[in-house]
Amino acid sequence: MTGGSTSSGRAGTEDDPAGAPGPSRRGFLRGGATFLGGALGGAAVTLGGTAAWGAAGTPSDAVQAPDQAGRATVAFRGPRQPGVGTTPQAFATLVALDLAPGTDREALVRLMRVWTDDAERLMAGRPGLADSEPELAAVPARLTVTVAYGPAVFAAAGLAARAPSWLRPLPPFGVDRLEEAWSGGDLLLQVCADDPVTVSHAVRVLVKQARTFARPRWLQRGFRNSPGTVAPGTTWRNPMGQVDGTGNIDPAAEPHLVWHQDDASGWLAGGTSVVVRRIAMDLDGWDEVDRAGRENTIGRRLSDGAPLTGDHEHDEPDLAAKGPHGFGVIDAAAHLRRSRTGDPGERFLRRPYGYDDGPGDTGLLFVTYQADVDRQFLPVQRRLDELDLLNAWTTPVGSAVFAVPPGAGPGEYLGQALLAG
Repeated sequence: MTGGSTSSGRAGTEDDPAGAPGPSRRGFLRGGATFLGGALGGAAVTLGGTAAWGAAGTPSDAVQAPDQAGRATVAFRGPRQPGVGTTPQAFATLVALDLAPGTDREALVRLMRVWTDDAERLMAGRPGLADSEPELAAVPARLTVTVAYGPAVFAAAGLAARAPSWLRPLPPFGVDRLEEAWSGGDLLLQVCADDPVTVSHAVRVLVKQARTFARPRWLQRGFRNSPGTVAPGTTWRNPMGQVDGTGNIDPAAEPHLVWHQDDASGWLAGGTSVVVRRIAMDLDGWDEVDRAGRENTIGRRLSDGAPLTGDHEHDEPDLAAKGPHGFGVIDAAAHLRRSRTGDPGERFLRRPYGYDDGPGDTGLLFVTYQADVDRQFLPVQRRLDELDLLNAWTTPVGSAVFAVPPGAGPGEYLGQALLAG
């Protein structure tokens, strides 16, 4: 699986709410022998104008409304789009769309105006302008809508020269088994909320409004823990049962790793990039690996996510530690070791979700945000491609890269700094 390196903020704002080893090695792990992942910051959202959650994700009042999760909202407008630094919601749907023939800059502006208006309405718990099921919009449930652009948007708008240098498909990796059904795309919609009905309705409204301009290419649904099911600050576990988020970055503390601070082309400041990788998991094969083998593969304990050299989840791993026979306590090919780096610039914000599309089709929607794909994401992926014990049970089957424009200020539409320039 790709490795990597989550968020906090204020009420109602976006910064607030976030080659496989050979048979002998695998056989050894089955006989005897986590995903890296930082605790997510708590969501500070608005419930009827009242801040309900603090930065640590703990209730600020002794009494909580029974429907508080459904009434919570995240502000749409601001210098950055919501859904990036926002603490990850329980449900996500990612939709890639391909532009219709003849779509030009004027058409893109019309689409962005429509999406901007509908996203703002839906995130506030109000129906979209042409919403045919307005009752389904009444539960915002911390809904966020994030829009991103593939290379074709720049070409269609006659702005190819303003596309970031990193906006292209990732280079081929030996572990990849990519399928067209899950790869590429001209536009991306990331729709997240703490209620699946809310997500489904928002996706339908937005995709329906885009029919004149674009057609869906692929759709992927993901899940995490629902509100109230785990203690605030608990690191999410992916479908393999591993903690996934211990080593994540905090975009509020290190914004330069996520957001463009300035932009020579004049439009991307406050924007970012997003990489979407669909990673299939061989859970049946993973079932054959005993507990010690699983922990050796990841480099962390299953019980609490602590590194094999530590006592607690967030302890710094000792990569030099040796066992009684002189071998490293953390295997040289363990996922933890291979995904780590001494270069602080080779880190990025991870916002993953699990997926389960039926027996034999379970895995991870590995979604990352970074200021520069080439500088931050690729070095880590190359190390994992070269050597990672986890590659024996995980296979990337989908991949796409998009540019995320900055947020929309008052009276603006998404992408205005690019499309109006």
